[in-house]
Amino acid sequence: MDDLHLVPIVLFVCVTFCITYVIRLLVDARIRLKMLESSSKELIESIVQREQHLRRMASLRWGIVLAAEALAFGAIQYAGWTTVTPGVVALLIGAFGFGSLIFFAVSRRLG
Repeated sequence: MDDLHLVPIVLFVCVTFCITYVIRLLVDARIRLKMLESSSKELIESIVQREQHLRRMASLRWGIVLAAEALAFGAIQYAGWTTVTPGVVALLIGAFGFGSLIFFAVSRRLG
């Protein structure tokens, strides 16, 4: 397939994801507005605290996963591998999985 044929496909995929994301944002905003109109102060505070906790946990997860990936890339550089082989791909996928498992263990301890 020509590279020229990939441009419309990639553009279609990007636009589709953008539209989906915007719809999700609008629905979330509408739900929050309805909750604000009909909920008590305590419920709103608990929802806000829960969202803050989820954002912190997401940051922790991606920090751990990206650190594991950085270690894997460092190991690839140290080993002197210059081509993409199944071993290189396995190391990168394994680092992602290992980082996710570390996050799971840390998140269980944090409760």
